[in-house]
Amino acid sequence: MSTAQPQKNATPRRMNGGQALAEMLQAHGVGPMFGMGGFQLLPFYEAMRALGLKHQLINDERCGCFAADAYARVSGRPGVCDATLGPGATNLVTAMVESLNAGVPQVLIVGDAHRDHAWKNMTQEARQTEILRPASKELIRVEATKRIPELVRRAFTVATSGRPGPVVLDVPEDVCHGEHDFAPDDFRCDPGTTSIPARRARPDANGVERAAALIRGAKRPLLLVGGGIHLSGGWAALQALAEAQSIPVAHTMSGKGGIACSHPLSAGLFGRYSRIANDLIAASDLLIVVACKLGEIATKRFSLLPADTKIVHLDIVAEEIGRTSRADVALWCDARCGLEDLAAALAGDAKAARTARADYAAEVPVRMRKWLDDARPRLESDERPINMARLIHELNKALPADGILVADGGFAGHWTGLLFDTKAPGRHFVPDRGFASIGYGLPGAMGAQLAAPGRKVVGITGDGGFNMMIGELETARRIGLPFTLFVVNNAASGYVKALQHAMYGAGNYQSSDLHELNYARLAQDFGCNGVRVEDPAALANAIRSGFASTDRPTIVDVVVTRDPAKMLPAVDSRTLVVKKGDRPV
Repeated sequence: MSTAQPQKNATPRRMNGGQALAEMLQAHGVGPMFGMGGFQLLPFYEAMRALGLKHQLINDERCGCFAADAYARVSGRPGVCDATLGPGATNLVTAMVESLNAGVPQVLIVGDAHRDHAWKNMTQEARQTEILRPASKELIRVEATKRIPELVRRAFTVATSGRPGPVVLDVPEDVCHGEHDFAPDDFRCDPGTTSIPARRARPDANGVERAAALIRGAKRPLLLVGGGIHLSGGWAALQALAEAQSIPVAHTMSGKGGIACSHPLSAGLFGRYSRIANDLIAASDLLIVVACKLGEIATKRFSLLPADTKIVHLDIVAEEIGRTSRADVALWCDARCGLEDLAAALAGDAKAARTARADYAAEVPVRMRKWLDDARPRLESDERPINMARLIHELNKALPADGILVADGGFAGHWTGLLFDTKAPGRHFVPDRGFASIGYGLPGAMGAQLAAPGRKVVGITGDGGFNMMIGELETARRIGLPFTLFVVNNAASGYVKALQHAMYGAGNYQSSDLHELNYARLAQDFGCNGVRVEDPAALANAIRSGFASTDRPTIVDVVVTRDPAKMLPAVDSRTLVVKKGDRPV
């Protein structure tokens, strides 16, 4: 980002709205942008070309928004994408809701109809502001060319403050093409709003002391951590509190990596799927919920948390506290700040707390080793078609500590959520759990690789999700992105088929089977590397092959089990139990 300051009283520059948009994005130091142009935003596209800004043409606006979402999660900087009016705008909605629900900062520039002709059946015109508004944190309609710099600053401020989210700049054609004499000082930005979190809030001191008193008195406290730990960059503060007080840490799928999964205090995933965490929750006398909404998956449809267990809940969004579970102490704050203040309040008791909880803390790695020993037959399974646990086990062994795994919704997300282990704290696992939409794997891997060009990026998607997005292989090949994408090929909408099997019995499947395809061959037709794996012994070489690529994606088509009874992690305390009346999530 440029640190040069605009010169006061300098000669104004006449430029059109598209140029002003591009100048403001340059001032905010944005990374690669994604979009598909149209007449309404042509001056913006020309200005990006002239300024040398990085912009990537995508084949579907939803993919561009997904890629921007993943870029933002990995980089901590707002993702940026654009779309033309009408179908371009409406194609963004699914991906926008993912970002809105997950707290991911984005700025979306959307063209709109010329105001002199709006509501006269302009080509592709729609009531798009009404469609986009509920999918965004804020929608800003730009009504004057001269206000573009002001409103771009507003968009970045809203996108990065509090719980981050997507902000739409709706730009009519005449505003983008119109001209204004801009002063150099117009193109300033607040550097604090170029990454998250833009603004931090500390908790109420009285609330901190009340929470600290509960922690002091707890024999078996447990930290339950959600995705907000990544939004706040609170990894060091979380680990410091956990270690100082000997408190185990369990996480949601989005919160994986709050501390390294290899840490002796890591209790792994809790909720619908669990290794040991759900048992720890049942035996806990205090739950410390950090940046977690306690939604359906995390609470096994709101049935997991014991009614008589005390709860301390920290969240940056005050209205999330108490939404699904009672909070005995509510701390409205940035997660990192709240954890730091709790650690400070408890510092004088830390040594005594560690001594008192030594046996409790020592249970965690023992239980985790037993769970892994029990799971080892599946983790090392030689069965064909390939067992999903074996695939994740091979990824665990191969991915370096700074590697990134992007997981699609449904089948891919559930398996990786339970079995993938991060080796260092931080955002090394990127699942689309805000909306759990199918199709995130490929564009998510694109965005993650652009955010971390020197790191190994692996995506995992189902064959159904890949079918939705396969056109973006052309984009990834054109850009030259060297990520590895595993296509879990079970010739089915695996998650739905597994649910049908559990609820209605073997053979009672409706609209859940897919035609068997060779995705490795299709990848080669797109100019990418393609590897088909049917033998689990070949997985390690396939992964190494993908990691060796430097200029194009590698698609690894993995033929996995066709048995619906094996399509989801095993049934018991660490899996999904389906009852009639449940809906799939």
